[in-house]
Amino acid sequence: MKDQEQLVGLRLVCRGTLQGVGFRPMVLRLGASLGLGGWVENRIDGVELELVGPRGVLEHFQALLPGALPASAQLDSLEATWIEPGAPIPAPGTMRIRQGDGLDGRRTIGASWLAPGLRADRAPCRRCWLEFNDPKQRRFRDPFISCCDCGPRYAISSAIPYRRSHTTMANLPICADCGREAADPNDRRFHCETISCPACGPRLRWLGSEGTGAPLDHAIALLANGGILALQGIGGFQLLVAARNAEAIERLRQRKRRPHQPLALLVERPDALADAVTLSPAERRLLQSPAAPIVLLRRRPLACRSWPGVADGAAALGLMLPASGLHHLLVEGHGGPLVATSANRHGEPMWIREEEAREGLGAIADGVLLHDRTIVRPLDDSLAQVVEGRARLLRRARGHAPEPIQLPAGAGGRVRPAEVLALGADLTSAPALAIGPGLWLAPPFGSLDHPRIEARFQRAVEAVLDAHPHAATAMACDAHPGYRSSRVARDGRRRSLGVGHHQAHGLAVLAEHGLEGPMLMLCADGVGFDPSDDRPVVRGCELLLVPQGPGPIQRLGGLRPFLLPGGDRACREPRRCALGLLLASDPPLWSHPGAAASKQAFAADALRLVIEAAQGNCNSPVCTSLGRLFDAVASLLDLVQVLTFDGQGGQAVEGAAAAATDAEPGTESGIDSAWMVVRHPTKPSTSGPARHPAPPPGTWELDWQPWLHSCLEARVAGVPARILAARFQQALARGLAELATEAARPAGSLNPAPIVRVALAGGCFQNGSLLRHTAAQLRRRGLQPYWSEQVPCHDGGLALGQVAALRRQTAADRAHSKQSVHL
Repeated sequence: MKDQEQLVGLRLVCRGTLQGVGFRPMVLRLGASLGLGGWVENRIDGVELELVGPRGVLEHFQALLPGALPASAQLDSLEATWIEPGAPIPAPGTMRIRQGDGLDGRRTIGASWLAPGLRADRAPCRRCWLEFNDPKQRRFRDPFISCCDCGPRYAISSAIPYRRSHTTMANLPICADCGREAADPNDRRFHCETISCPACGPRLRWLGSEGTGAPLDHAIALLANGGILALQGIGGFQLLVAARNAEAIERLRQRKRRPHQPLALLVERPDALADAVTLSPAERRLLQSPAAPIVLLRRRPLACRSWPGVADGAAALGLMLPASGLHHLLVEGHGGPLVATSANRHGEPMWIREEEAREGLGAIADGVLLHDRTIVRPLDDSLAQVVEGRARLLRRARGHAPEPIQLPAGAGGRVRPAEVLALGADLTSAPALAIGPGLWLAPPFGSLDHPRIEARFQRAVEAVLDAHPHAATAMACDAHPGYRSSRVARDGRRRSLGVGHHQAHGLAVLAEHGLEGPMLMLCADGVGFDPSDDRPVVRGCELLLVPQGPGPIQRLGGLRPFLLPGGDRACREPRRCALGLLLASDPPLWSHPGAAASKQAFAADALRLVIEAAQGNCNSPVCTSLGRLFDAVASLLDLVQVLTFDGQGGQAVEGAAAAATDAEPGTESGIDSAWMVVRHPTKPSTSGPARHPAPPPGTWELDWQPWLHSCLEARVAGVPARILAARFQQALARGLAELATEAARPAGSLNPAPIVRVALAGGCFQNGSLLRHTAAQLRRRGLQPYWSEQVPCHDGGLALGQVAALRRQTAADRAHSKQSVHL
């Protein structure tokens, strides 16, 4: 080091995912290796460094920093300021980590999903697993093993910046051995805020049957005897049962009020179910990733009935590896896979506190395994699948929240309001805050129909607005006037933009991939409201055109409409959707013998009343919903007639199709004639109940009637349901691709040149088989498909599309303003 008068100071403000990842220890080691003095400290808005040394050495440090990041860190921006060294000047080589001044600069995040800079919870890293399995190590079989690279962060943090005093481990004093490790710059747990060991870490406790022995032994014995175990996990309580015990699974379903929805399996190793599911290299990597998500793995065609009671009728089994040492000890001690699901009753929020778990779990669990590392917020397991070798998230929660998504420029991204708050939808509520290119998407709250979930949603939104008051000046929400989330935005205190549901779904895909128009958006789900639609149709399958520039999005077509007898009730009863499809055909096919399963699902008197009401246009709205079409197919094939969870009809069709093998005769037949794409559809039929007004000129309609007639004839001929389900999905994929192909051709001023890019969006594309088939059919026609990967394709990712819509509107307003000034 040169003389002190030659020393200069450098202040660096680093932003990104830098807290809880070992960034400060890395900075200290790097600075010390270069002989620098100074300090590094976590702040609310990032990490701040103040270094002293020769200018050339400091410049070298700055150049080395991005390449020296820990594996879990992400550096988004680096602001550098040259300063006069403070007095007293730090001595060379005296780098230190500062912890700040008590509560100064502290921001509570307990009520919010927003924690800038904080890393998501991670499963134990490779080195921790090695230590966990080594009898010579202090942390051998430690249920709470962690280090600077892994372990809980977001689930146990009550405030930022990240430090132990801001976590629920603040009241757990560390032992002398852990203290030495935390103070040693050469130790990998140097300044690890979650440091602990079996001597000083969280303690396990058992609530259940009386007896002696360790709490873990009680839990393993309970599982072996067919009992239901409640476990205090990472982001909430979970319910576990032996996956090979069908009676225990049925008991769990009855007590949890979840009779049919698939359950996930906790396994010890990726190939634990190699005889039942296929596992590609990409799926193996996803299973073993630090987020440790549930991964949907396709069942082998001849093993669709394996693991009864877990996910009967589903095309995939959800597998996950242990996300903590405690999970590993349980599945290893049991000696086989465990069913793992969130501890709550159907439709209610997950339990996270011991007192509410004691009250709620009494009627569900036979024993409770607790520990004294409390949980700040409910955080479910993330859910993912692999399509064409690429991972896509279907639920973005533990392991991903609260880390931001970095959006490329595009989809209106050239105009970036400083802060945009989008409130998502109601059924799968997941609001988001966008700041420049970063998007913080909340883990799903659940359905806002539940009062406790709605209250938590409102508290979280208010907490974000308190921390980011400028976000209130630019808010986006669903255009549906009855949504609870939309009423929060339209409370009269702030300006808001209501975004059409399907436009938001499609724009989410564009925003994630940085795309702009011209581009087609094929959006398919259950129901979506669009304020610009002046026709009395419940939308659920739309082909939209995003023009080049900030112009309005145009509707180019969609699914041929059919009836929903009973309105909202039809959304819960596939038999009504099937009846509405039969009555809307031309001529009506409700008397066809192939429809016997749907009609027999009604009592005779009820069937007559439903038909009379539909024929008289009484509470029987017209819809174009692909989700309801899947329900109708599920009823016609007698897979399910009354739903117990949302999406059950579509899942039943996908599962039945997965049970059909390519070698079965008839699986591929009848596809060419199964669909028709019709431009300028014919006038409404007068032979059946009143249909919708004729679509506008120039639009396209995907007609389901040829397939319906073919399906009914096949039912009479005794063709198995699984083959008809496979035909339906393949034919649907071909029809959707043909619909996009027709609309992609040049058509005057609307799209003067051919369009080659198509966004596949909406909840129906959770169906991996439909997504794969549709993408393949589009490519055969020279079109390039895109879909969401970082955000869910269903309503859980809707907020991203709302952000993109608001930015498009801002760009359009500015363009119009400039044009007006020019005129």
